[in-house]
Amino acid sequence: MQITATFEITGWDQVLYDEPADGPPLGQATIRKTYTGALEGTAEVRMLACQTGDSPADGAGYLAQERVTGTLQGRTGTFVLQHGACGGPGGTDQFGFIVPGAATGELASLTGTCRVRHGEITLDYRLD
Repeated sequence: MQITATFEITGWDQVLYDEPADGPPLGQATIRKTYTGALEGTAEVRMLACQTGDSPADGAGYLAQERVTGTLQGRTGTFVLQHGACGGPGGTDQFGFIVPGAATGELASLTGTCRVRHGEITLDYRLD
C-alpha cells in the first residue's frame, strides 16, 4: 500500500559538534514533527547533517532516525524510520526504510520504505 501525508516541523534544536578549521561543520539536530492526512501523529527525530556550501544545492547530506507515534490505516502504535539523502549540483540520492521489527501496538507488523521531502512523507508499506 502507499500513502502520502504532510508534516509540520514543530521544533528544531540544532548544534554543531565538529567545526574544523578546514572543511564543513557537522551538526546534529533534534526535530519534532506533527503528521496529518493518511498518517496522523507526532514524531521525534535525531538527525546528523553536513552542508558544504552556502546552500544545500552546493552539497549536503543527512542521516535521520525517527520514531513516529500515531495512526496509520486506522491502526495505532509506533514505528521507526531511518532515512537520509546526499547530493549536490549533480542531483540527490535518497533512501528511507521502516525499521523491521521496531513497530508497536496495532502497527507491529509494519514493514516498508519511506521517502521524505520538505513537508511531505510517502510510505510504501505492508501491514498484515
